[in-house]
Amino acid sequence: MRKLTLLVGSFLLGLGAYAQQALWGGTDLVSPQINEDHTVTFRIYAPKASKVEIEGDFLPSTRTDTPFGLQEVPTRAAFKEGKNGVWEYTSAVLPSELYSYSLYVNDLKMPDPNNVYQNRDVATISNIFLIGGGKADNYMVQEVPHGTVSKVWYSSPGLGMKARRMTVYTPAGYEDGKKKYPVLYLLHGAGGDENAWSELGRATQILDNLIAQGKAEPMIVVMPNGNGGQEAAPGEAPNSMVKPAFMNSKTMDGAVEKAFPDVMKYIEKHYRVYTDKNHRAIAGLSMGGFHSLYISAYYPDKFGYVGLFSAATSKQINKGVTSDVYENLEDKLAVQFRNAPKLYWIGIGKTDFLYKDNVDFRKILDDHGYKYTYMETDGGHIWRNWRIYLTEFVPLLFK
Repeated sequence: MRKLTLLVGSFLLGLGAYAQQALWGGTDLVSPQINEDHTVTFRIYAPKASKVEIEGDFLPSTRTDTPFGLQEVPTRAAFKEGKNGVWEYTSAVLPSELYSYSLYVNDLKMPDPNNVYQNRDVATISNIFLIGGGKADNYMVQEVPHGTVSKVWYSSPGLGMKARRMTVYTPAGYEDGKKKYPVLYLLHGAGGDENAWSELGRATQILDNLIAQGKAEPMIVVMPNGNGGQEAAPGEAPNSMVKPAFMNSKTMDGAVEKAFPDVMKYIEKHYRVYTDKNHRAIAGLSMGGFHSLYISAYYPDKFGYVGLFSAATSKQINKGVTSDVYENLEDKLAVQFRNAPKLYWIGIGKTDFLYKDNVDFRKILDDHGYKYTYMETDGGHIWRNWRIYLTEFVPLLFK
């Protein structure tokens, strides 16, 4: 009995020590530290390091060839070693924005051990920080009424799946009311999933803040998984704990576009929503822009508002694929614009590798006299632009 008591006592002491490690095991370093002048200081304790660097989207970028064309790649900046093994780097003055970064210690990439705020983009984990006082105020949690974010499962006969997951945002007050709402279907890009817009895109914060400011109509936002071969995000469906991939199965082969009514059917059955064209919008980034273009053209009577954010617009992006979804696009556009959407919105960065595709697509629209709204920004194929586009697009909906 005494041996058992000692054993239990030792276990509890060990457990207590482990808990204290978890609670107090970190250092008292602050990183990142947002300074009053909007510079940012980063720190890391690395007494045995010979080199510490930082890579982030707030640093100058360089353009490099990739399988998808010229892409902007951030450069690195060097830390300086200080006292007691603490390395430090202070940035230039930064404008209001959400930024991401990673550290390199002796060329080994790692997260900032003093910053618990992280995002996953495909298979890359990066730390994040926000600088307020400008456009990033819309990306922050503010003292305003908050909507609800739900992860819901629906049946998709069109994709041969009994259960697939999507993220649904309902505006503040939805649960306590009886009114109907318009719907924005918001689609992610290649490598993303149903978590991308709510996490990387800050869609929840953007909607909360714009609605509270009176700049946007209260609406339901549906963020489905655009990878037709996935039930849900990696690690969040049965047998799905695999390394996330940039290109997944059944993404740009026509299957997702054809099966999109399965998403709409679930939403219109389970939520208080209007079901006419002028109370529905569809928008997406990159691959999601490709989906939005072709879904809205394939179902021309479904969407009164269309948004293409850095969209893949050319069939060359999935050349070799045959589907009636992608055939005779100009004929489909003619039908769609015969009863034109209230808004057809296009945004692209000046250095985006899809810039020329967007120029060519706009020429088709111009040649036929189809009206659209166009926004051109600095930068390339990056979340910074897509958050801007969402912030500009949402206030134009359902007016």
